[in-house]
Amino acid sequence: MTPAELSRAVLSTVRRAVAADELRVTVPDRISVQRPPRPGCGDYATNVALQLAGAAGCPPREVAEVLRKRLATEPGIAQVVIAGPGFLNITLDTAAYGDVVRKVLERGAAYGHGDSLAGTYVTPVHDGEPRAAVTAEVLERLLHACGAKGGAKVGANTGAEGPADPVNPAVPEPEPAPAPEPVSVRPAGATAAQLCELLGPDAARWALLRPPADDTPSLDPAVLLSQRAGNPLFRVRYAHARSRALLRNAHDLGIEPSSDASDGTFHHPAETDLLGLIADYPRVVETAARHRAPDRVARHLERLADAFLRFHDECPPLPRGDEKPLAAHRVRLSLAEATGTVLAGGLDLLGISAPEHL
Repeated sequence: MTPAELSRAVLSTVRRAVAADELRVTVPDRISVQRPPRPGCGDYATNVALQLAGAAGCPPREVAEVLRKRLATEPGIAQVVIAGPGFLNITLDTAAYGDVVRKVLERGAAYGHGDSLAGTYVTPVHDGEPRAAVTAEVLERLLHACGAKGGAKVGANTGAEGPADPVNPAVPEPEPAPAPEPVSVRPAGATAAQLCELLGPDAARWALLRPPADDTPSLDPAVLLSQRAGNPLFRVRYAHARSRALLRNAHDLGIEPSSDASDGTFHHPAETDLLGLIADYPRVVETAARHRAPDRVARHLERLADAFLRFHDECPPLPRGDEKPLAAHRVRLSLAEATGTVLAGGLDLLGISAPEHL
C-alpha cells in the first residue's frame, strides 16, 4: 500500500462516517498521510481528525475514534492508534509491504510517475545562470513525471494541417500553450564550464540540486568527489551499485529474487523502514513537482540509500558462510532490487547517472 492508496483509504473512511451520520462535516478533497517523525509511531500518521474537529463540533480525539474504528478494518492495515491530541498512527499489514515491492518491479523506471498534475501546462524558464538552467530542466522532468505538460511539445498541434482522419473531420482541440514560469534560485557563483571542470557533470548537478533553492550551494570538490560515506551522492550511488551487485552475486549462486508472499513477508524494522521510504517515493516526486523543489527528491534518495545500507547489514539478502539459501533471502533480494530501481529512477529524474559498478 502506497501513501497515495492509504490517503484514499482514509478519505473513504471519512466519507463512510459522514454517510452513516457519525460525523457531520464536509468531506475534504484530499487527505495527507506522512511518515511519522520518530520510530514507534506506526508506519504513517495523519492529522485528519484535528482538521475535521472544528466543523464536527467535537474534540479531535472523538473524531479520531470514529475514524479509527472504521480505518482499522481496511484491507492492508494492521493497526490504528490514536496519539496525542488526535493523530492517527497507522501500521500496515506485512502483506501490504510485499505489494509495494511488486508494484516497483512491475513498473520499473516508471514507478513514482503518475497523472496527479494532468491538465497542468507550464514551462520552467531561466536566465541562463547554471543553477537556474539545471533546476528548470529537472523541474520539467518532474512535472512530466506527474502528468503535466510543458516545453516545445505542448501546443504543437494547432490543427493547421487539417484533420488526419478524412472519415472523421473533427479537428482535436489544441492543447493550451504552457505558461512560462521563471525559476528562482540562489546563483551557483560559477559558470557551467567551471562547474564541470571542478566537479564533473554528476557531482555538479548534485551540488546545484541538493540544497533548497534559497540556499547557497557548496562546491567543495573534497566533499562532492569523495568516495566516502560523508558524501551523500556517493552513498546514494553506492547503495544503487550495491543493490545491483547483490543481484549479480545471487544469480551466480542460483538464487533469484521473489516477491511472492508465500516465500515470506517483511518484519524486521530495517525492512519495514526501507519499504516505507520506497512506498513514499511517489508522494515525494509529486510534492517536488508541485512545490518546484527538486531538492526533496535528492534528500529522499539520501534517506533511502541510508535505509538500504542498514537493511543490507542487518538483514543479509545473501547467505553467509555455510548458510543455505532460504526463502527469506529471495524475498530480501526482491527488496534490494526494488530499492535499486527507485534509486536509479530518482537519479534519472535529477539527470545524474546511476552506475552498476562503483
